[in-house]
Amino acid sequence: MANTYLSRTTSTAGNGQKFTFSAWVKRSLVGSGDPSLFCCGAGNSSQADQFFFGWNDGGASRDKLSIQQYNGTPALRTNRRFRDVNAWYHIVLAVDTTQATDTNRLKLYVNGVQETSFADTNYPTQNYSYAFGLGTSKVFVVGAAYFSSYGRFFDGSMSHVHFIDGTAYDASAFGETDSTTGEWKIKTSPSVTYGTNGFFILKDGNTITDSSTNSNNFSLGGGTLTKTEDCPDNVFATMNPLDNYYTNSVFSNGNNSITTNNNARTFNNSTLGMTSGKYYCEMKSAGVDAGAMVGIIATSSTGTTFRADVQPYSWQYINTGSMRNNNNTQSGTWNTWTSGDIIGIALDLDNSKIYFSKNGVWQNTGSTNPSTGTDGFSITAVSSLPGDQAGCYFFNCSDNSTSSNLSYFNWNFGNGYFGTTAVSSAGTNASGNGIFEYDTPTGFTALSTKGLNL
Repeated sequence: MANTYLSRTTSTAGNGQKFTFSAWVKRSLVGSGDPSLFCCGAGNSSQADQFFFGWNDGGASRDKLSIQQYNGTPALRTNRRFRDVNAWYHIVLAVDTTQATDTNRLKLYVNGVQETSFADTNYPTQNYSYAFGLGTSKVFVVGAAYFSSYGRFFDGSMSHVHFIDGTAYDASAFGETDSTTGEWKIKTSPSVTYGTNGFFILKDGNTITDSSTNSNNFSLGGGTLTKTEDCPDNVFATMNPLDNYYTNSVFSNGNNSITTNNNARTFNNSTLGMTSGKYYCEMKSAGVDAGAMVGIIATSSTGTTFRADVQPYSWQYINTGSMRNNNNTQSGTWNTWTSGDIIGIALDLDNSKIYFSKNGVWQNTGSTNPSTGTDGFSITAVSSLPGDQAGCYFFNCSDNSTSSNLSYFNWNFGNGYFGTTAVSSAGTNASGNGIFEYDTPTGFTALSTKGLNL
């Protein structure tokens, strides 16, 4: 949702003393930008009229959840930071300023647990009324904040976004603990009273039509709202901006797109690792440097030293078509790739093999077939990885060059998009997990939490 926001202007005054905001969110960008989950106010440049709920940037406040009215009076800010770009967080803010005890006036829940440790505690006075309770024509904004212009965009994904006008609910109204796994999970149809300005959006896909008993529909104010298969019940892999060797790559589109920096080598890995099973993903290039590679690697970088000499890996050089496997060039018939070509990677950890395809055609020999386990490149078995390795493989893209040229990698781990462009015609997928351009080999699945447990 980078540079994307949703908005709605009220026609009736709401309750500024009692309300609840609930959303499942997955962050993509951390460490900058003051990203806003939710903002409401008069829709003008007066900060005093703006209510803000989101993350703080800068110094000791970076990536901490913050609740405040921009006249600077009521405010909470957590001690802990929220920097996991692989996790979906369920975040609930319950407000009831009529409470006699100040700590009961603002309550914050994350994954069903109430936050109690705060860096800043400045609770509102009793019966204080927040901005949207002060009259009509208030602007609700999801995914951004509005002052003199829209900004502070939330970069990531959101799902099941609720606003309750007139009631303060705790997290159990919107989520519950799974009796089998012990994990916190969504209540897809919670039993709540939404009130006059309440709404329920992003319930199924990217719909911004109100799914509550009201008709408080939102409008797309800017940017592009893209549907994603990634959800709290099935977390898909992305590339990992926290594992950014030399910190030279730029991440976008939910961390599925990477642009390398010039004049420096880069190595970037997936958020999820694999120890067993069979997994398939795709990468569509949009121009690559001579040193561009895609494949797998056994472990991420350590500090500022990338120890490729001891790390088991298998990479396909895109421009030259050569194959590298543990520092040895592999023989076989390999095609080069150009901008617009789609590289498929099938990783079979049960048989310690890897396969590459170009635009749906498996490479090296005509009999290569991941579905039957024939041919393919042998890789080091996970059980045989060196003792100092992490014990699993990651999908990886790299630019092993210090030239001034850039490389562009658009990954599809099953969301059905390369960057902002949907696959042109989805292939078959027997596992039913993920959407890919080409047929998923028999027995293979997307790298996701569901895929890891198939």
